[in-house]
Amino acid sequence: MSQLSQPTADIDLMKQVNRKFVTGVTVITALDGGTPKGLAVNAFASISLTPPTVMVCVQRTSNTHDCLFRADHLAINILSAAQGPVAATFAGKSDDKFRDLAWRPGPFGSPLIDLSSARMETEIRERLQTLTHTVFICRVVHAEVGEQAPMVYSSGGFYDGGALTPLP
Repeated sequence: MSQLSQPTADIDLMKQVNRKFVTGVTVITALDGGTPKGLAVNAFASISLTPPTVMVCVQRTSNTHDCLFRADHLAINILSAAQGPVAATFAGKSDDKFRDLAWRPGPFGSPLIDLSSARMETEIRERLQTLTHTVFICRVVHAEVGEQAPMVYSSGGFYDGGALTPLP
C-alpha cells in the first residue's frame, strides 16, 4: 500500500502555474445587515445546469468572508471588459467599495452590479471549509446576461474577452 506524499511544489512555482490558466473575473457580493459587501474572485465555476449550480472559493482571511459565510444568498457578477476600475476596487481593502458604484438588489437582496457581462443571484447550499478557503456551493435562483464582452485574467493581467482570437 502506498503512502500519500506531502506536497512539494513551492508557492512561487504554483503562482507561475496558476497564471497560465485563463479565467473570468467576478465580484461576489452579499448584504451584511443591510450593508453591501463584496470582493473580487477568480475561483468561480459552473457545477451543473440541471439544477443550475455553481461554486465560488473565498479566502477565509478576506474581510468579506464572514459576511458571505453568514448569508443565505450571494451574487456573482461576471465583470465586463470595461469594468477595470470595479475589479481594482473589489480586489482592494476599501471599507466602502460600493461608493459611486451603480448596482441594484437582486430578488433576494444581493447586490447586482450594473454593466457586468452577466449577473446571478444564488442560494448558498453548502459551505465546505478547507485550511485557507471556503468553497460555497450555490443554486442559481436568478440570472441575467448583458451584451458586454467579459473581462478575462491571465498571466497577471486583465484582457478583453471579446477580442480573443478563435483557433482554427
